[in-house]
Amino acid sequence: MGKKRYLPVLVLTMGVLAVSTASIFIRYAQREAPSLIIAAYRLSIASAILAVPLATRNKKALLALSRRDFLLALASGTFLAIHFASWISSLAYTTVASSVVLVTSTPLWVGLLSPLVLGERLTLPILLGMAATLTGGIAIALGDACAGGVCALGSALAGGALWGDFLALVGAWAAAGYFLIGRHLRSKTTLLVYIGLTYGMAALVLDVFVLLLRQPIFGYSLQTYAWFVLLALVPQLVGHTSFNWALKYLSAAFVAITLLGEPVGSTLLAYVFLSETPSLMTVIGAILILGGIAVASLHEKKPPVPEAP
Repeated sequence: MGKKRYLPVLVLTMGVLAVSTASIFIRYAQREAPSLIIAAYRLSIASAILAVPLATRNKKALLALSRRDFLLALASGTFLAIHFASWISSLAYTTVASSVVLVTSTPLWVGLLSPLVLGERLTLPILLGMAATLTGGIAIALGDACAGGVCALGSALAGGALWGDFLALVGAWAAAGYFLIGRHLRSKTTLLVYIGLTYGMAALVLDVFVLLLRQPIFGYSLQTYAWFVLLALVPQLVGHTSFNWALKYLSAAFVAITLLGEPVGSTLLAYVFLSETPSLMTVIGAILILGGIAVASLHEKKPPVPEAP
């Protein structure tokens, strides 16, 4: 039993380390590529890698899915596409610490929406966690609006740090939609089929928007293409697949608490590689948000949901 639990913990730790690199790779890629292009390449490369094992080893599982299941996969993938497009865009405006902390507030939004979507009861820990998260979000917003000791709410809303904070929240809300829809589909099929369908649908949605908005698909340096590949391989396939795999062996509460290591890891990497030092208000807000998620997650009694993002 000890060995069986030891391996999932190792895999989960590897997953946290992997997803912590995402914001750093994105920042480097944003020096040359638009955010939408980065999101499209990340999901498209990951989906292409999954396509062969999905078609060869899981053909029966795919054929067993109903038309409704495929429509759910399309909806889930659409939310996932919005999640990545908005969160990656947020990193062009606000700090890594603010963006990652806000986008990882997803579990609380899932808890808030579950009574409406799934008929699940809204518990006191969820309410307390939501209150702490909202307070923490306000603290981060105030810290970003008053950077350098000067409060400039108007300029922040017009395209500064607060706009980035809002985009990160949109990413969290979209991920909540992805989770809620994915509850049904994930329970009916294998891990590879689930992530293959949702990643593929998300890639399709992003690619369509890239074409409609006439974003430049080619013409980037080899270094930028390398960041695209690293995003698909490390945080997407290694990171998120590790979370989904670990949920089969560990409790949802344990996995949710461990995921709180992502903002810490991303902030430390941003300090080392991007010379970003979080402000005091950002640190206070992060403590409130992560604490709120911890309180809510420790009291989670429902079946686990897939990790996204």
